[in-house]
Amino acid sequence: MAVSVSIKLPAIVCFLVALLSFSVQGQLSPKFYARSCKNVEQIVRSVVAQAVAKEPRMGASLVRLFFHDCFVQGCDASILLDEAPGIATEKKAFGNINSARGFEVIDAAKQQVERACRATVSCADILALAARDSISVLGGPNWAMPLGRRDSRTANLAEANQLPAPLSSLSQLTSNFRLKGLNFQDLTVLSGAHSIGSSICSAFKTRVWGGDSNVDTSFALQARQTCPASGGDTQLTPLTTPNTNRFSNQFYKNLVARKGLLHSDQELFNGSFTDALVRKYSTNGAAFFRDFSVSMVKLGNIGVLTGRNGVVRLNCRKVN
Repeated sequence: MAVSVSIKLPAIVCFLVALLSFSVQGQLSPKFYARSCKNVEQIVRSVVAQAVAKEPRMGASLVRLFFHDCFVQGCDASILLDEAPGIATEKKAFGNINSARGFEVIDAAKQQVERACRATVSCADILALAARDSISVLGGPNWAMPLGRRDSRTANLAEANQLPAPLSSLSQLTSNFRLKGLNFQDLTVLSGAHSIGSSICSAFKTRVWGGDSNVDTSFALQARQTCPASGGDTQLTPLTTPNTNRFSNQFYKNLVARKGLLHSDQELFNGSFTDALVRKYSTNGAAFFRDFSVSMVKLGNIGVLTGRNGVVRLNCRKVN
């Protein structure tokens, strides 16, 4: 069953999101397709809702796909490109191979959008909408997503291999985000997307088997049940416990209790400058939702292609 959620954000939040919407050379706008493809948001949301209802984990996968796209040469749908002459696919990057997923959901949305509006809506915009809708249908906030991105003709495997990793330190994470124009608050609030989804054992094995001191003992023992000291590297464990498949501020409550599954997540609450934000979000879900909406707009503005600087790919997996 699809989840229907309506979140009313304060007026000041709507203003901030609207302001950010026009920050990319004034060319992105939530109303970009108002005339050329007025039903695009409904189409994408329907596809996403069906996919998430079938498999709740898919919502987290689509959000991750958007993040991994935007952090590599901007939000240009380069992560969707398959291997081809002249294109080393980003799908083979360390942080994507055997873990990036949801491509078939974007394909399905693209096919339906193409039937409604031929060669009009970019794959980059469809991915941005899919990420927003994944959060919304899982109980999180809904916001006006600026649109008007164009797709790239290239991919960048080398840059994709530099994506933030599960063993990253806070210093490394803040540096990675700063290079993309995002600050430590964006880092802290966007990490809250880990309130949904799962991680493979190899990404947190070191943490729960004695590699970290800032981990709750009972939590580590529980995690070891699905992540043995030897083997089991592909076994999945929810990023946040209890696993409700709902977008919430539980992630931050876990960090305060030293129950962050990934080393990189627990780094946000480990005696440093992000601790105050983690405490705030752990007790104020409305503030988390508000700030998450604003930071997702900022994320979606990274390095976008607009106008003639990009194309509208007819098939998200290959160049026209």
